[in-house]
Amino acid sequence: MWVVMAILSAVFAALTSILAKVGIEGVNSHLATAIRTVVVVAMAWGMVFLTHGIGGITQISRKSWIFLILSGLATGASWLCYYRALQSGAASKVVPIDKMSVVITLILAFVFLHEDFTVKSAVGCILITAGTLVMVL
Repeated sequence: MWVVMAILSAVFAALTSILAKVGIEGVNSHLATAIRTVVVVAMAWGMVFLTHGIGGITQISRKSWIFLILSGLATGASWLCYYRALQSGAASKVVPIDKMSVVITLILAFVFLHEDFTVKSAVGCILITAGTLVMVL
């Protein structure tokens, strides 16, 4: 099931980029990010209530709260930078650079989460980086 969700995530992320590029024309990038964020917040809370997940809020640990808040701040910073880049750059160049997050995530997961960094991971990182360079240069 996670593979299906990951594929759907990629499809929706691709749609996000295209729809945003069209929608951001003539709009302040920070305002566009704020509008998008309101929609995302409404959808997320809608799913919480639809799935009866609100009861779990009291069981969230202090550590989880801290890291979820930090993750939210990182997401916000990412979205602000992404929309700013998308506003002035071509989607076909901004998106590949944005997807370098895959390489950065693998490195950070190895350093901080002590996840395996295999030969396969290294080859994938090299290929993603090479592909990004080919697409943007």
